[in-house]
Amino acid sequence: MASMETSRRRLYCRRPSRSPCNFSAFWNDKSDRPYSAGVGQTSKRINMLNEREIESCYLGQFIPVHYHHNMLMDQNRMHGFKSAIDYAVKPGMKVLELGGGTGVLSFFAAAKASKVWCVEFNPDMVKEARKMLALNPNGERVEVVHADAFEYLPPEPVDVVICEMIHVGMLREKQVEVIESFKRRYLERFGGPLPVFLPEAVIMAVQPMQQEYDFEGFYAPIVQFQETTAIHPGTLELAQPAVYSVIDFNQPTDTIFAFDGKFVVEQAGTLNSLRFVTKNILAVVAERSTTIDWLNHYMSLPLPEPLKVKAGDVLQISFQYRAGGSIPSLEASMRASVIYDAALQAVQHSAVYA
Repeated sequence: MASMETSRRRLYCRRPSRSPCNFSAFWNDKSDRPYSAGVGQTSKRINMLNEREIESCYLGQFIPVHYHHNMLMDQNRMHGFKSAIDYAVKPGMKVLELGGGTGVLSFFAAAKASKVWCVEFNPDMVKEARKMLALNPNGERVEVVHADAFEYLPPEPVDVVICEMIHVGMLREKQVEVIESFKRRYLERFGGPLPVFLPEAVIMAVQPMQQEYDFEGFYAPIVQFQETTAIHPGTLELAQPAVYSVIDFNQPTDTIFAFDGKFVVEQAGTLNSLRFVTKNILAVVAERSTTIDWLNHYMSLPLPEPLKVKAGDVLQISFQYRAGGSIPSLEASMRASVIYDAALQAVQHSAVYA
């Protein structure tokens, strides 16, 4: 029992209250709450926790310190954000960053901004960000605020809001929810217009794939994250990708993403996975009719039942998930079927004209 209480104190829920996780607080309303039970039923109640609340307890703003090294080493991410911030932030502007981590994006903004508020919920990261910013030029322009991005508002209007709580497909992390909450509260306090958001938009696409799941003779159909610029042996693109959602953070954003569409197979193979592509439009450079982008790693999710396909076949693929939801919740919704068999149709047509 003591170990369970310790675990509760160490977990923090992605709920507005930001209080330590309490199992009784998981339920959204009375209709979600299971029947009352004694101590012996605790494990059953835990198993019944909905995936939204379970997921909220271990990701989002509370990312471990050591993980941030990977983000600092991601050259595409770093160069893209540095370029976008340099373009969007004009001298003398005021900037807010939600989910600041090490403070590196606030550091980029401080090169031109007169004031930057860097909001971070993880107390360990708050200390690290303050220490690191003190070692860098213009660090005095950045105020690291230990607060919840779901609740914090700056003391005055800002010109630019930076928020990088991004996972492939807008899964797991709370980018959409945080920005939607911020927009509502900001307009209530300050009125319009809204500040510029970085990223400005996100384009998400899906692609039917044949994916190798053999690991030294061990078959393991498992989620894979792949570099976008590398060649991946054992990976075959069966059809062109299709866009299933475009998010404009300056507009209201639906938190449910759903797709039900068709693909024409371009080469024969085994359909056993779906690749999810996420392109972040960090800034729109209107005067050059271009954008500054950051492409997340590809995410490949295995389908429950592989399908043999041929060139010319038509696939029906569908899925649905919520912004910030878990990867398993997306996997559970994925469906794929062949609705037009090219070889079968060819045989039927030959019989008709014989």
